[in-house]
Order: sequence, then C-alpha cells, then structure tokens
Amino acid sequence: MHKIAQVPPEAQNRRLLIAKVVVVALYVVGAIGLSLPEFQGYFLILTPAQLLASLVLILGFHKGWNDAFPIFAAAAFWIGFGAELIGIHGGYLFGDYVYGPTLGPMLWEVPVVIGINWFILVYLTGSVFHKVTDNDYYAAVLGATAMTVIDYIMEPVAVTLDMWYWKFDIIPAGNYFSWFGVAFLIHLIYRKANFEKENPLAAWMLVSMILFFAVLNFTLEI
Repeated sequence: MHKIAQVPPEAQNRRLLIAKVVVVALYVVGAIGLSLPEFQGYFLILTPAQLLASLVLILGFHKGWNDAFPIFAAAAFWIGFGAELIGIHGGYLFGDYVYGPTLGPMLWEVPVVIGINWFILVYLTGSVFHKVTDNDYYAAVLGATAMTVIDYIMEPVAVTLDMWYWKFDIIPAGNYFSWFGVAFLIHLIYRKANFEKENPLAAWMLVSMILFFAVLNFTLEI
C-alpha cells in the first residue's frame, strides 16, 4: 500500500506566506492604480484578471477536493449569475441597473465574472464562519449578513468605476435585501455540501478585499 507524500510544515508555511504577500500586493497595487487618474484606465482593464487571480489563489489552498465541491461551486456560480440575469432583465431582484464595461465579457448582458464573484464571496465568508456554529441556518445568516455589508461598501466604488449603473444613480434598499436572500441560499448550500471548509488563506483574502473597497471609498472621494 502506497503512502501519499506529505508536504513538510515548513514548506506549507512558506507557501502560505508567499500567497499572503501576493494577495496584499494584488490589492494594494490595485487600490493605488485605481486611485490615480493617470493609471485608472489601465487598472480597470485588469479588474477581471484581479478577480480570476484571487480565485486561483483561493483554490490553491482549498483542501476539500471531492465530488461535493464542484457541485457547490457550480451552484454558487449559476444561482448568483441567474439572480443577476433576473435583476438585469426583469428588475425583480436588486433593482433597476445595467452592467458597464469594466467587468469584461458578458453573457446575456451579465459579466461572466459576476458568477465567479458570487462563488468567491460565499466561499470566503463561509470559510471564515464555518466553525462559529454547528447550526447551518445561523451560519448562513452570518455569512449572508457579512456579504451584505461587503456589498454596501462595494456599491459606491463599483458605480464610480463603471462596473454597473443604477437608474437615477440611486442604490435601492431592495438591492441589499435581495443580496442577503441570494447569499443566504448559496450559504445554506455551502453548509450542506460535505467537503472540507478550512482554507488558511480565506480570512486574509476576505480582509484584503474589504480594505480594498474601503480605501477606494476614500481615495475616489465618493
């Protein structure tokens, strides 16, 4: 019977440290570039790449590679993406809005990376809260609440940087209720899915993302 070689703890810690440095560089450089008018256009083009780089880093430290994980990942992507489709074409969720060019290629007028963004946010907040309680519904409420707070911080920045536009430039309160509802549903699926939830990079990435948008709220003078 063959044993799978284990990576020495020192090598694991070194790899994690390098990843944390990369995350900080990714978001610090991004915040600086988006804050400077002379460089903002170039960094806006790189916005989808930043999101994809974050996805690669997260998955690089994911431990629960079993059949349940891709099912959850697909559900998170398509529920989030589907909710955005309903919002864009029917106005029944989130409010009356349209997407701008910043987030890259679109499918049915919704950027493809939006589904990835839903997955990332649920995964990160879910990983952070997964040990707080054994109650799946309470954990889903915590995760959905955290995501709604992040959306509140993110919305003014997204509008300023042409990620999306609201009718009359007003962010409706219903947007946050819908965000919470969709996030709660995906978080519940996350909790029910049977895969390892621990990710040593998740909290670091989540805090970096929150600080990224918080800083841009000030530097862009929103």
